[in-house]
Amino acid sequence: MSLEVLEQLEQKIQTAVDTIALLQMEVEELKEQKGELEQKANSLQSGYAELEQQNAQLKTDHEAWQTRIRGLLGKMEEVE
Repeated sequence: MSLEVLEQLEQKIQTAVDTIALLQMEVEELKEQKGELEQKANSLQSGYAELEQQNAQLKTDHEAWQTRIRGLLGKMEEVE
């Protein structure tokens, strides 16, 4: 009977070892996914900051054009 108990124990240990190995592989995959997601997040943040700068520049350009157009319209009104 003790041989049977040892075999059962060996099977349980092997199952535990296999489970641990699978979990370690999952952990490695999750670490890789985390790294990829962090890179994507950093890339998106950089892109967002760049878009904010472009937006601010376009607003400044738009205001400058509006000022110039108002000035030209004012001159046209003076001529009439």
